[in-house]
Amino acid sequence: MNAQPQLPRQEAIAPTVDWLRQRLAGPRRLLPVEEDAVPQGLTPAAVLVPVIERPEGLTVLFTQRTAHLNDHAGQVSFPGGRCERTDASPVFTALRETEEEIGLARNLIEVLGLLPEYRTGTGFSVTPVVGLVRPPFALNPDSFEVAEVFETPLAFLLDPANHQRHSMEIAGIVRHYYAMPYEGYFIWGATAGMLVSLYRLLYGE
Repeated sequence: MNAQPQLPRQEAIAPTVDWLRQRLAGPRRLLPVEEDAVPQGLTPAAVLVPVIERPEGLTVLFTQRTAHLNDHAGQVSFPGGRCERTDASPVFTALRETEEEIGLARNLIEVLGLLPEYRTGTGFSVTPVVGLVRPPFALNPDSFEVAEVFETPLAFLLDPANHQRHSMEIAGIVRHYYAMPYEGYFIWGATAGMLVSLYRLLYGE
């Protein structure tokens, strides 16, 4: 992953919808974030970072992928996927894929903004789209792709004390990645990297 400046530890806050909307609003120049050993010829993709407005505080919704999938089997992910030629934009892709994967209707999602393009070592150029969802809403996960849907407090994910750094060797290359274990769920890799991008975007200016 590209070297990033170390940000000072922020005081713990309870993120609010208005604070997120203010921090993510407006055009800005977002530099891409890359994992280690990114190949050429990346496949465009987009994911939704669904922020849920719960009475007890904001949460982020994740999916646990089924174990039989060819790509990222069993991993914790955001809903999303490859951009199709007929998709009007990465935002359209993220909303379409979310509706297909977990049955969350796109008209229930308020798009708050975009995170930096995230380039993965597995060959994808991912645009993360931050969207706000207010209950009540119904989900209908695609059982072929999604084993489970769960939520994690946004305040936990934005606390740099929870941004662990790990490494592994794959095909002779040492790859570094972030991880944010939470109550038995192992949030890591690109998903955790995008959450670190969210933290840096919210606190870095």
